Amino acid sequence: MSAVSVLSPPPPEPLPADLLQDAAATFGLLSATVRLHLLWLLSHGERDVGTLAEETGQTVPTASHHLGKLKLAGLVRARREGKRQVYVLDDPHVRHIVQLAVEHHRELSGGVRRSKGA
Repeated sequence: MSAVSVLSPPPPEPLPADLLQDAAATFGLLSATVRLHLLWLLSHGERDVGTLAEETGQTVPTASHHLGKLKLAGLVRARREGKRQVYVLDDPHVRHIVQLAVEHHRELSGGVRRSKGA
């Protein structure tokens, strides 16, 4: 009998250090609860800063501060509509990451609730 050979998957392509740093920086921005909440809301449509502040339970200056960081990182963009500053999340990759993370934890917490109640 011949021994069965276990095939190893091919090694992944090497990643440049600057790419890893940029990806880590994006996750760093997403690690702040308020910024993740802002992106979650924006993943469902554009909103002005006052609405975002109200929906996240933040003051307008606090929401603006976090939105500024997200804008500087290129995760959101803003436009003026009269006196209102309207924010948009139009990067489908960021939208997908945020929605996946939230849905992942919804499923995990749903599974925990089911197992605790069993």
